[in-house]
Amino acid sequence: MQYRTHTCNELRLSDAGKKVRLSGWMENVREVGGNLAFVVLRDFYGTTQLVVEDPGILQTVTELNKESVISVTGLVRERASKNPRMATGDIEVVPDAVEILGKCRYNALPFQINRSGEADESLRLKYRYLDLRNPEVKKQIILRSQVVAALRSAMIDEGFLEITTPILTASSPEGARDYLVPARKHPGKFYALPQAPQQFKQLLMASGFDRYFQIAPCFRDEDARGDRSPGEFYQLDMEMAFASQEDVFAVLEKVLPPVFAKFGTWHRASSAPFRRIPYLEAMETYGSDKPDLRIDLTARDVTALMEGCGFGPFEGQRVKAVAVSDFQGTRKQIDKLCADVEVISGNRVYWFKVDEKGEISGGIAKFLQDRKERILSELGLAPNTLVGLTAGKNLAAQKTAGVLIKQLGAICENHMDREQYAFCWIVDFPMYEIGEESGELEFCHNPFSMPNGGLEILRKARSGETDPLSITAFQYDLVCNGVELSSGAVRNHDPEIMVEAFSLVRLGEEDVKAKFPAMYNAFCYGAPPHAGIAPGVDRMVMLLAGVDSIREVIAFPMNKNAQDMMMDAPGTVEQKQLDELHIALVNPEE
Repeated sequence: MQYRTHTCNELRLSDAGKKVRLSGWMENVREVGGNLAFVVLRDFYGTTQLVVEDPGILQTVTELNKESVISVTGLVRERASKNPRMATGDIEVVPDAVEILGKCRYNALPFQINRSGEADESLRLKYRYLDLRNPEVKKQIILRSQVVAALRSAMIDEGFLEITTPILTASSPEGARDYLVPARKHPGKFYALPQAPQQFKQLLMASGFDRYFQIAPCFRDEDARGDRSPGEFYQLDMEMAFASQEDVFAVLEKVLPPVFAKFGTWHRASSAPFRRIPYLEAMETYGSDKPDLRIDLTARDVTALMEGCGFGPFEGQRVKAVAVSDFQGTRKQIDKLCADVEVISGNRVYWFKVDEKGEISGGIAKFLQDRKERILSELGLAPNTLVGLTAGKNLAAQKTAGVLIKQLGAICENHMDREQYAFCWIVDFPMYEIGEESGELEFCHNPFSMPNGGLEILRKARSGETDPLSITAFQYDLVCNGVELSSGAVRNHDPEIMVEAFSLVRLGEEDVKAKFPAMYNAFCYGAPPHAGIAPGVDRMVMLLAGVDSIREVIAFPMNKNAQDMMMDAPGTVEQKQLDELHIALVNPEE
């Protein structure tokens, strides 16, 4: 190559005596005595030390700001004081020529490159191109590339065909807000960026394709979280014709464990078959539909056991208990635990302990003395056991218990096997739920799912014979270490069942035809049974890298407010552009 004969991570002691050319960024310059300088040169691959002895070259490099890009030609020699922490630590290069390729024109950097992870996140995102020069940051993006390549290869080996689907499409009710794109040639009309390739991949099945996949971009106008990036994300999207729920499970149980075992921070991953947990059981036992199976704690219903104990918050409420054996924490730690759970869940946690003598003490123990033996027996409590209790309506008590389990797992090393990837399937999700905002019946997960019981159960629900909230669907989530990796379903491929399903959420046949014209019509021409799923690539890489924020595994992420600090997006546009799109802006304050 014109600019280098070797990379900055390539030279070894066996190369001593060779004339080489290296190119990269000046990471550090240390001048010694006015006639010598040590320069650390960094490129994508690693670092090499240069020892500048020539007076002219010395003047050139010492006048440059750090992070300037240079190319040097010089001789490789053995280092007198070797650095075992560097791959190239046995050698150094003595330059006899230097060429400035890209001068850094700023004396001060916004942060130290090798310590950019300690900088304020907004600063890191604004100068992301500098942040990515940090090898520790860069390695997450390299990992992502390797994981995507491995997933792509595995899916092709399983007989899946990679097909790209449109980015500009129609708006549809899929659970989140659409990003809308005004259509210049069609005034007053809008495209939408796809929340997922859901309809297109089902249409591919109706088109006669058998196994489809893509690393698909998805766009949702929703708030950020630690495991969710606002704006856009990527998923391993797949669909299979003539397939059941178990067929989908078999593919992912074959594809994912080797990827997690090879690239993960931990090198143990669940083997097939993954554990199947019905949704209602997951909520009752783990207090979550995203259980972290690395934690061996579960919740027990103790409503009957606590009835009439005289403790006000329990009266008329569902009560759940989480027992932690061999608990070594202090009272201060217990108080902090309860406070943390309350902050996260919005509900209080109560507690008592079984001491070394088998007596109940602490917390709400005074309300339980009359039923001590029954509590010890029914819950199987041994000495040195902490019992956390949650109370409220059923779902509130369950979810608070779930938060409690997660917090306990974080502080009790003897109850959490961290160094593994524990997978499970959550199955039998409710088909419908009552919307938090609307207060009306809505689809719980995916409106295109096949209900358990098919057309008959839907008709019974519409006639009032069956509670629609009791209907489950062939919907499933893949969960790993308490993180939802993906949702999937056996699809509703029958137009008659589809119309019946939508009628329960106040949408008639004409609404279905209007909102999903292509899919409805395609299914009327005969569609095969089909099923699919879409594990999130960003979340997958986040788990593999062992980082807490999804932004660490995305090359150019937005901040929590869906802003691109580096490109200053979203931004204003010229009036001419608005006029072309027939858009008039309204001041929100007016």
